[in-house]
Amino acid sequence: MEIKPLYQLGHSLFKFVGSTFFSFRVVNPEWMIEEGPAILAMNHQSYLDPPMAGITCERELYTLARNTLFKTRFMQWVLPRINVVPIDPKGGDSTALKLSVRILRQGYATLIFPEGTRSIDGQLQPAQPGIGLIISKTLAPVVPMRIFGSYEALPRTGKFQASPITIVLGEPIYFTKADLEGGREVYQRLADRVMAAIAAIEYVD
Repeated sequence: MEIKPLYQLGHSLFKFVGSTFFSFRVVNPEWMIEEGPAILAMNHQSYLDPPMAGITCERELYTLARNTLFKTRFMQWVLPRINVVPIDPKGGDSTALKLSVRILRQGYATLIFPEGTRSIDGQLQPAQPGIGLIISKTLAPVVPMRIFGSYEALPRTGKFQASPITIVLGEPIYFTKADLEGGREVYQRLADRVMAAIAAIEYVD
């Protein structure tokens, strides 16, 4: 699939920013899924996480963001061109889930944070069932990823500072219809499985 020019520019820019300010590294890049529908599932520590996740792969990546980011004409023009999709927080999680399913069914990759929001203390949080629902609707493979250092670089309640950031990829998880048995509780079970794979990823020097 052809990459949008502005997305390609942003991709190159953040690669430069990552290497210049954060000594950014990707460990196990061979486990990235570069074709077809895929969910990149990563822990969430900082506003830096989406662009850092984006430069772990060479394909376009879609992310969801609150529609409040689209207030100005400039942002309304820029954000869709770098694959940021607006969601209405008042619409609840269902809006984000439906958009994610649609993106995956069209054969694209999307970034999902199973925890649902940024960690307050940098520690891993329990998974929300949303990613499990998306998996059940699409059977899209999941690339578990764990980011280290973005909390130190830009914590939720602190100031920016240049510090090393590393993303370590885990082995992709492939699902079958047999994984979907069990009623509605299957959503949380799938989400917990993904979160456990993220938690199992260790930092690599």
